[in-house]
Amino acid sequence: MQALLHTIATMPLPTDATRIFHGRGGKHPGDEQWVLDAYPPVFVLTSFVPATDEQLATIGTALEARWAQIAPPGEPLNWVFQHRGEALRMEGRSETRLMAGAVPDSHVVTEAGARYRAHVLRGQNHGLFLDMAEGRRWVRDYAAARSNDRYGLKVLNLFAYTCAFSVVALQAGAKNVTNVDMSHGAISIGQQNHQLNGITTGAAFLPHDIFSSWGKINRSGPYGLVIVDPPSYQKGSFVATKDYARLMRRLPDLLAPGGHALLCLNAPELGLAFLQDQMCELAPDLAFVERVANPAVFADVDEERALKVLVYQAPALP
Repeated sequence: MQALLHTIATMPLPTDATRIFHGRGGKHPGDEQWVLDAYPPVFVLTSFVPATDEQLATIGTALEARWAQIAPPGEPLNWVFQHRGEALRMEGRSETRLMAGAVPDSHVVTEAGARYRAHVLRGQNHGLFLDMAEGRRWVRDYAAARSNDRYGLKVLNLFAYTCAFSVVALQAGAKNVTNVDMSHGAISIGQQNHQLNGITTGAAFLPHDIFSSWGKINRSGPYGLVIVDPPSYQKGSFVATKDYARLMRRLPDLLAPGGHALLCLNAPELGLAFLQDQMCELAPDLAFVERVANPAVFADVDEERALKVLVYQAPALP
């Protein structure tokens, strides 16, 4: 745990939601099981194998010592531990417990000036995927660069989850965003996220199964930007190895001339070729533009295993 303990001992006071330590990337041999996130004012420690009480006590002592050095006067240390062992992950479960302080069932965190509702005491997903911070920055920059386009930027946000992409696109000047996700609960939080940021117009929320909603989706198009950020494996909803191709086939019809698609994949077992080869076959007219870099803290010994965020562009009008 030496790398984790050193990171804790030297970390600055986090103000935005961010990852602090990423053992999963393999850059810290011996600490691969550990991840430490900040959802201020809460730290979330995650272990992907069972952790001993002694280990947790050592980490808790380190957090207390550093918190005493960097915290505003009178601010208590709040931290949560979550176990995501292999058996639990296969069942889509995790075990979470409050280790110190107090944590509301949901609280508001910030990232790059935007506000989001987070819930760290339940489930594996806390309302904001921290590894997608650079993807959100890319969308913000893309929307800002097109904020003065004659007809405005129309965005399609597929697998919208809590609609963070929508928030940043609208903040940056997009004309409208259509958010689609089959989870009514996630969409409801997405609506709250828009309200938190004072966004009252421009967003549509469709709590539907994407694959049975193409009629509604097409009627709002074509789109200058299509964001595809599905789960890699969610039984009964989406399995990347068989369902991603169904989305790729739709992209040419969804995109406006010269429009862009942002394709995301967080599946360590599937490399870049999984996306690139299928795009060449199923949407050959779309040109690969770039891979969006992941936040530096998410560095991986094998970038093929890391989060993949690829940008493609539709051909412009002749």
